[in-house]
Amino acid sequence: MTTTTILLAGATGYLGSHIAKELLAQNYKSTVLVRNPKKFEQLGLHTTKIITAQITKPQDLEGCCEGIDIVISTVGITKQRDGVSYIDVDYQANLNLLEEAKKSAVKKFIYVSALNGDKLRNLQIFAAKEKFVDQLKSSGLDYCVVRPNGFFSDLSEVYNMAKKGRVYLFGDGQLKANPIHGEDLAKVCIEAIEQQQQEINIGGPEILTQTEIAQIAFKVLGKTPKITYIPNWARKLLLKLSKVFLSAQRFGPIEFFMTVLSMEMIAPTTGEHTLEQHFEELNKLP
Repeated sequence: MTTTTILLAGATGYLGSHIAKELLAQNYKSTVLVRNPKKFEQLGLHTTKIITAQITKPQDLEGCCEGIDIVISTVGITKQRDGVSYIDVDYQANLNLLEEAKKSAVKKFIYVSALNGDKLRNLQIFAAKEKFVDQLKSSGLDYCVVRPNGFFSDLSEVYNMAKKGRVYLFGDGQLKANPIHGEDLAKVCIEAIEQQQQEINIGGPEILTQTEIAQIAFKVLGKTPKITYIPNWARKLLLKLSKVFLSAQRFGPIEFFMTVLSMEMIAPTTGEHTLEQHFEELNKLP
């Protein structure tokens, strides 16, 4: 076991659970910060220590970083539920943790944001994430901001559409991305402990067009590809209407996905997991 002690926040999420497994595999002494310890245990995960805390409440975090060398935070939300906003979680909750890290003189804080987040501050979700990044950079702590491309789990909706018989794409389907598996990204986050880079853009091993992603889903399902291409003007109109008629809480995720789907999302490649393997795993589920 290495002597470096790690505090992992967000350990029950998609990426966090993979980081928890990788910390164990690499013999790190780790503490996880979770709201629901039963959920962590149900995932079959193990760690040196569990701290139960609501990260949005500063009083819950008091002393959580004592004896900790490195903090890794994957804390963030995609959908705003139960009256909790991006600012509450992606910004303020991470800031609460950063304040504790500063009090305990933590050596380094690793934060997982998103690819192009710094260029998309006009979106609610990235405005919150990048507001925290600004605080992290001015904190005086050594830091690393990891900016991954979309997760394989984000593309499960494409698989679900294919399963129903038809995939709908905006534009001509030729925009490219290289999504990444949580296990591959977890290794990148842990490598950042020893690396000097302060920002890491990273994606998976395959650069695929949106049409190719849909075709892989149909292939795995053994179905003839049926893809409908929706004109980009319709996407823009839908975004405008959604902004007018939906609450800010419900509009946030739509704004995020529709904007990201309209741009190239290519990052340096890494990893071994392919999207076809991920879709095959989904196909085995009952």
